[in-house]
Amino acid sequence: MPDDTNNNQPPKLVRRREHKKSTMRLGRTIGETREKLETSNERALARKKDKQKKALRILISSTIFLVMIIAAIVLLVIFISSSKEPSIEEPTSTITDYTPTIEIIDEGTSSANSITNRMKEYIGQLEYDLKELGLNPVRAIIRPQAIREVDIFLKDHNGYLKTIIDRGAGVTAEDALRMLKYLEEQGITDFEYIDLRVDNKAYWR
Repeated sequence: MPDDTNNNQPPKLVRRREHKKSTMRLGRTIGETREKLETSNERALARKKDKQKKALRILISSTIFLVMIIAAIVLLVIFISSSKEPSIEEPTSTITDYTPTIEIIDEGTSSANSITNRMKEYIGQLEYDLKELGLNPVRAIIRPQAIREVDIFLKDHNGYLKTIIDRGAGVTAEDALRMLKYLEEQGITDFEYIDLRVDNKAYWR
């Protein structure tokens, strides 16, 4: 017969305790491992961010340094260029001699010394300007009743030009050329004089 005393003994609890203990220890180990893994990832991410920040700072510093070098080079070039004084060539001024070469007759006096320098200068300028336009003055007469007026006689023309020294010699010569061309177009070759004493107006007789 089977021994009833062995069947009535309570089961041993040693294994259950060991199993519970091992289960608790396993859970704790997994948790610790997970925490360590998360901490390691955070540290790696932090190191990565630090490296990126460091690389960005180096890039910004290098860019600023490069810009400063370029600016210094530009300023140096400007300074060297400005320090070199350009050779300024003095303009050659051409002085035109307006000494009259045509005959000048002062009807008010027989002395040639009575003609003023202002009158001589005007006659010389008018002679020069008329020749520049293709006209050929041959004689200037100063009338006694008009001391500021000069009559200019041209070669190949019977008449003369009535001028006044208060007008510019250049515009007077241009007006004379225009008036002579007009008379030629009208078929008028014989005239007594052309009056050029008024600005923007010319008369002939």
